This record gives sequence, C-alpha cells and structure tokens, in this order.
Amino acid sequence: MGMAVGGTSTTKSDPNVVPLIDILLVLLVIFMVITPSTQKGIDLKLPETASGQDQGPSNVIILSLKADMTVMINQEKVPYDLLVQRLRDIYSTRQDKTIFIRANSKLPYKEVVKIIDAAKAGGVEVIGIVPEQYEE
Repeated sequence: MGMAVGGTSTTKSDPNVVPLIDILLVLLVIFMVITPSTQKGIDLKLPETASGQDQGPSNVIILSLKADMTVMINQEKVPYDLLVQRLRDIYSTRQDKTIFIRANSKLPYKEVVKIIDAAKAGGVEVIGIVPEQYEE
C-alpha cells in the first residue's frame, strides 16, 4: 500500500454541473407546459341575429373595406389617413362605442387588422365582425 506523504496535491475541483442541468430541464418543461395555455388574440363580438331591441340603421356604424382598399363608414367614403380622426369625431359624443367591420373576402387578413387597429385608436371599445362573405 502506497500513500502519498507531503509533496504536491493533485486534487482537482471541477464544478458539478449535473444539478444545474436538472434544474434547467425542469424549467424547460414548465415553460413548455405554460406557453400553450397563454391566450393570444383579439376579442371580437359577432352581431346577433335576433335582438330584443329595435335599433335603427342610423344607430349602427358599419366600417366597410372594399377590394380596392376604399374605406367606408356606413355609406360615406373616408380616406384611410383620416379614418382615425373621423372615428374619434363620431365616437366622442356616442354612448355606445360599438362598430361592425365588414371587409371584402379577397383582402389579406393584415389589411383587416390595420382597420381594427385604426378603430381602436379612434375610440371604439367593442368591435363586431360581420361574418358573411362580402363582395362588391
């Protein structure tokens, strides 16, 4: 039996990374489970077919986006760069801050989202999407 007496010590102190890897894997599993459960999207309200109240057509605001990117509020043509200001003017005096958006079915979805963003910037609180196919 040999024993080292005196002299230089050859012990190495390497960090133990196994517990760190275990913690990393647990965190990875937690984030993989939590991520799909976070809800992302836009809250929308679809118009109801049967309503208890009879609202006239002047009470409802419909924002239409045509295939040639023409924006119309009810039957009034509005330039896109003035849309937010026009919506602010309309909704500054209204109690009901609801708008229904109708877009041509051939338009890309990003154009509809731009109109929704403009409506939110114009003071609209509730956005309804008209679900029927719309073509001029």
